[in-house]
Amino acid sequence: MHDLSEVTIRSISVSEMDNNIYVLTSKSSGAQVLIDAADDAPAILSLLADAQADTDAEARVALIVTTHSHWDHVRALAEVKDVTRARTAAGEDDVADIEVPTDVPLRHHDVGSFEGFELEAIHLRGHTPGSVALLYRDPHGPAHLFTGDSLFPGGVGNTQGDPDRFASLYDDVVTRVFDYLPDDTVVHPGHGNGTTLGAERGSLEEWKQRGW
Repeated sequence: MHDLSEVTIRSISVSEMDNNIYVLTSKSSGAQVLIDAADDAPAILSLLADAQADTDAEARVALIVTTHSHWDHVRALAEVKDVTRARTAAGEDDVADIEVPTDVPLRHHDVGSFEGFELEAIHLRGHTPGSVALLYRDPHGPAHLFTGDSLFPGGVGNTQGDPDRFASLYDDVVTRVFDYLPDDTVVHPGHGNGTTLGAERGSLEEWKQRGW
């Protein structure tokens, strides 16, 4: 858990794929954004219930964001949407591949304003055509970037051995993430452990040379 000045970030891991699910809760208003309703709706709803402790207001999900369209990131989306009645968002170029209707198609640099915080969408093309990362800029500390399957400790996401897809994702990660954000930015990936941009920056050329 990251207890920041204006929001609290909680996370759980679900499924045999070790999918990370994140919820940001505004301390002042109770507004929440859920990132990747990947699997195990009861566990997700329990996470949301636990997050009520992070605000004195009534916690409520304003938006469910899907970072990309792959099956392992959407298995609980329909059920969680039905229970929370929250709107859904995903990258514009992935919308057609997500069975649950998307209310908010996201484009590069779109900013969602919630009661107490904002999130910026960063389009990272390559893992899927419409993959997005979500950026929270903490006014009193490091930024937090939720990267889905586009950036992990040790490299970018899987591009299925396609050199064009790798080049697209690598270029976007360099120009839209590493050139855009400082080294103390905390990276929250779609699977496994987190990292910081500073911990990964020195390996960018190695990633480029190896092609994955």
